Amino acid sequence: MGKRYLMQNYAQLPLVVARGEGARVWDAEGRCYLDFVGGLAVNSVGHCHPRVVAAVREQVEQLIHCSNLYWFESPVELARELALFSGLDRSFFCNSGAEANEAAIKLARRYGYERGKENPEIITFTHSFHGRTLGTLAATGQEKFSQGFTPLPAGFRHVPFNDVGALWEAVTPDTVAVLVEPVQGEGGVYPATGEFMNALAELRDKDGVLLIFDEVQCGLGRTGKFFAFEHYGVRPDILTLAKSLGGGLPIGAAVAGEEVARAFRPGTHGSTFGGNPVACAAARAVLKVLQEEGLVERAAKTGAYFKKRLESLRKKFPCIREVRGVGLMLGMELDRPGQSLVSLCQERGLLVNCTAEKVIRFLPPLVIGKEDVDQALEIVEQALEVFLADAC
Repeated sequence: MGKRYLMQNYAQLPLVVARGEGARVWDAEGRCYLDFVGGLAVNSVGHCHPRVVAAVREQVEQLIHCSNLYWFESPVELARELALFSGLDRSFFCNSGAEANEAAIKLARRYGYERGKENPEIITFTHSFHGRTLGTLAATGQEKFSQGFTPLPAGFRHVPFNDVGALWEAVTPDTVAVLVEPVQGEGGVYPATGEFMNALAELRDKDGVLLIFDEVQCGLGRTGKFFAFEHYGVRPDILTLAKSLGGGLPIGAAVAGEEVARAFRPGTHGSTFGGNPVACAAARAVLKVLQEEGLVERAAKTGAYFKKRLESLRKKFPCIREVRGVGLMLGMELDRPGQSLVSLCQERGLLVNCTAEKVIRFLPPLVIGKEDVDQALEIVEQALEVFLADAC
């Protein structure tokens, strides 16, 4: 029925997910799967975490929606908590990562405009992915996502990722900001180097260029730090968040320092559903779960174990070119397309995702333990043996 009534813009796999709990989901026939897709990094605290469910239930009984023409408690409290965690000052709430990045781009342009830059440019990077609105497609450094959707908004320069020399050459008097994922996700799980992030910090100090860190996928504990930028000791001027922020409910945020945030004034930007009370209540519960249940530390520890075990697989299977990533954001690059390996894993009870055609991406809920990793890797190993046998 879905193929009859839904637009066919997703290549959906033959699986109907009926319910989820923790790191597992069940299909309509009751078969259980280990979920190492995690809603593409949304389900960081696991499916239907009881504290998120309770927060949503309580909020729904009080206030489901209210216009941003008025004040209400949950977005204000969430903004205060994000300020405490990030060291930044003010938040703008929206509904997705693309909207968060769109807000960050507009905020940076407005900030530049108010300082005399009438044609502000933003530097972004190859392999990057920042969303599917026209503005974020223009920022994204992968042409395949924008094919057929031109003309795109102007004002973006794409530079090779982790290339310090190319970064400096791309800077012009019109450069107002750099937009970067500290760990690229959709592009194939590529972490930024320390040298590259230090160059970004130097660029800000020397030329006053704003740093926008897109942590839509890599933020909120995923990499084993609360924010991925903590691995580098470089704080952004604008930080974008979404995916895991709502524990499954749609919410995004652009968080900025005081001086930059002042560029948004009443009427300059908005979102009807942004800061929805229910989504904000869920997000506040997620922040508490991450902090009080030690999931960030767990992601670091379990992720290190997972990566070490993947490296062992690489030695056994020459078709694995490289294992990379940090925390529980890991990629296993193959020497050939990997979609059939995804299907083989699913047949054996493990959900994984293939990105950049050849990279098996692992984004499990942060609640997983070593036993879950061991079970997943046993399935991956079995699937790899069939995957290679089928290729012969």
